This record gives sequence, structure tokens and C-alpha cells, in this order.
Amino acid sequence: MQALRIVGGRPLQGTVVAAGARNAMTKLIIASLLSDKRCTFFNVPDVGDVAITLAMCQEVGMEYVWDRQAKVLEVQTKELKTTYVPQRFSGSNRVPILMVGALLARSEEDIVVPILCGSATDARPVDFHVEALRTLGATIELKVSRKEGAFHAFAPHGLKGGLIQLPFPSVGATENSILAAVTARGTTIIKNAAVEPEVLELMLFLQKLGANIVLDTDRTITIQGTRSFHPVEHSVLSDRIEAASFAMLALASGGRIFVEGAEHRNLITFLNAVREIGGCFSVKHHGIEFWTEGPLKGGLHIETDVHPGFMTDWQQPCVVLLTQASGSSIVHETVYENRFGYVDTLSKMGAEISTFRQCLGGRVCRFNDHAHPHSVIIRGKTPLEGTSIAIPDLRAGFAYVMAALIAHGESTLSGVDFLTRGHERIIDKLHALGADISTVPTAKGADGPDCFDLFSRLGSQV
Repeated sequence: MQALRIVGGRPLQGTVVAAGARNAMTKLIIASLLSDKRCTFFNVPDVGDVAITLAMCQEVGMEYVWDRQAKVLEVQTKELKTTYVPQRFSGSNRVPILMVGALLARSEEDIVVPILCGSATDARPVDFHVEALRTLGATIELKVSRKEGAFHAFAPHGLKGGLIQLPFPSVGATENSILAAVTARGTTIIKNAAVEPEVLELMLFLQKLGANIVLDTDRTITIQGTRSFHPVEHSVLSDRIEAASFAMLALASGGRIFVEGAEHRNLITFLNAVREIGGCFSVKHHGIEFWTEGPLKGGLHIETDVHPGFMTDWQQPCVVLLTQASGSSIVHETVYENRFGYVDTLSKMGAEISTFRQCLGGRVCRFNDHAHPHSVIIRGKTPLEGTSIAIPDLRAGFAYVMAALIAHGESTLSGVDFLTRGHERIIDKLHALGADISTVPTAKGADGPDCFDLFSRLGSQV
């Protein structure tokens, strides 16, 4: 096990290359299971989530060659050798549930995939997935035994097109619905679909593969079922989470960072917030440069939302950034509940952050009148002090690294596996920007719950 030692307080400067989008790449790998044709991907991010997804797909019959240095991945699933995804993948990431749609589309055998960490309480966030697949004719049951859980799905008569009305434009449920609909008989219409860039990336790939798929202006996706497929070559879009994260690191540290590969069209809402806080950016033909020319100003009011709104995965580093801006700012989380657990550690480091269960925003969200603390007020500017930090999950990981990099003194961060799951060569990239960061050994088990340590447990298998 390794931990990170970070000595903060340095302005970070230089160039960093945004990796391919992890949230797109994992879904593209799953989508390739629909056909027996060879698919070649470029700009593939070298992250743990990609390795884990490949390991899961290899279990069901995928063959692949991954050149990590060249960022090229070739995959092909000539035939499915099983439709069972082993329990050891429980807690790996949220990809297993997406395999249900793809495997149902390819096979009439029973599908078995593990749920997150094997806990039945984790079934609730995938209700939209389950109902959408049932609409297309699938039977899905959650079975729990000895604290382990799995979804069992089957469609003995095949999937049939239908009308899917999503209660909320969930990215995962939209992707699962699309994957299942590609080979379903007839026409499938998905209403209130997510339209995130990563969803559009999936649609572009599937169109190359052979799918007849249309996106309308009212968040409606229409798919004509097919079983005629073609080989595909596809270059993955850049990761907008990583691009924005390094941008906020530049502003918070008082440095200057050029994010090569950052795509303007996917960062419009974020760039407006950069200007509002007093940050600077310049869009070049091959990326975007970020810096400051004076003190950052607070008074920002951000409400996370589905695309094209302010991305929920930008929220955590944004809160860290706002601790370095003068005045009070508000962040209202409307996409996921319980996404502010990480602020306790920021408060321990000296941040002044108050959490609220009410909607602190112009719009009432679906968490109103619930017990979830889903709004915060950040009062800045406050100096942060280094401390020992246990990274609890992927999304909080970069926020904690960012806090440590701008804090006075030394911080030690355990749970590094979460960073490598979602961030490509993060330590090397930070070194290149001038960060004082190094790895140090830590006691076994100090990296958090075993169910989240699958990347390490798989070892040479991935």
C-alpha cells in the first residue's frame, strides 16, 4: 500500500495533457460487447477503471490488446463464453450494472452481475436502470445471500422496443437503455434522456457500429433495433472532469496551467464560473490555459445540474477553490444526495463551510424536504493547514489532493487507489507542474474498505 506525502503552498505552473474521458471509455468498452466485430479505440486513458472494466469483459469472453503508452486499445468479443460476472467485481465501480443492458442485447441466457459492495442498500440508485430494462421486456431480480448481492436478469423471448420515460435524466440509466435497445426488436424511444457529452460519445460509437440512433431537441433518443454490425475505429473525447480539475488547481494555487486537449464546447458552463470568480483563461486551438491576475472573489452561487448545467463532478474541487476566494459562496447539489461528506476534512484543515439540508438555490430540487445535506455555504478566503487524510472515494480524491497542494505544511493522503482509478498518471502530472509530492508506504488496510480495493486485488489480471 502506498500513501501520498504532499507539501503544499507552491504555485503550480506548466502544461498537463487531459486524458481520454474515463466516463466515456468504460461505457464504450461495454458497448463493444454488442457485436462480434473488432473495435479499435484511440486516446484511451490509462486508469484503473478502464483496467477493471476490461477485466470484467474478459470474464464474459472479450479479447483485447492494450498499448498503454500509445493509448490504443483493440477489443473483440467473438462469442460470449458466460453471462456471469463474478462477485469479486462487487465494489469495483458502477460499470457492472451497465453490463446488464449489453449482455441482454447479445444473449438470451440469464445475466448475473454484482451490486456495489454486495449490499442490498445499494440497489436503490439503479431503480431507473431496472425499470427501463423491464420496459423492454427484461425480468430483473435482486438476490442477496450472506451479505453478497447480485442482479439476475433474463429475457428469454428477446428484448422488444418500447417507450422509456426516465423520471430523471440519469446518465447511467440512459446508457443502459441505449445499450439494450440497439438489438431490441422494433423501435425504442427514451424520453427525458441524459445528453452529457459522454452519452453523445456512446451514440457516435454505436452509429459507427451499425445502430440507427437519433437524438431530438427535447431529450428524446430514438433507436431502431438492428443486429447488423461493422468494425469500428473511434477516438475518445478528452476528460472534462480532469480538464476542469487542473484548471481549478491553477486558480487556487495562484499558478498558471495549460490544459492540453481541454475542449471548449464541453466546458462552457465551467468557464463562465471561472470568469465570475475572477479567474482568467485563454482558449487555444489545442487546449485552454488558466491563471489569475489578482485575488479571487467569492459571491458565487452554483447549482449542479445535468448537462449542460454545472457538472456534479466539478463540485468537489470547486468547493476547495471557493475556500480561497474572498466572501461567501453557495453550492447547491441537485444531482446526487450525500455528496458533501468530504467537507468535514476541509473544515479540519481550516475551511469555513456550513452544510444545509435545505435547497439554497433558485430552484427546488428532488432532495427538498429530505434529510440529505445537499447545500453548503463557503466563507473565504481561509488558509488551509496540512493534515492526514483518508481518501474515501474517487470524486473526493482530487479535491483532497488539491486542498493539500494549497495548504501550508505537509499532508499525508491514504486511499491512493481511488486516484489511480480515475486519474491518469496523476503523480507524474503533478510533479511536472512543480508539486512537492511523493509516495510513502502505509500500513496494510489503511486505504479504506476492501470492497473498494479491487484494482489492487486483481493485480496481474488487469
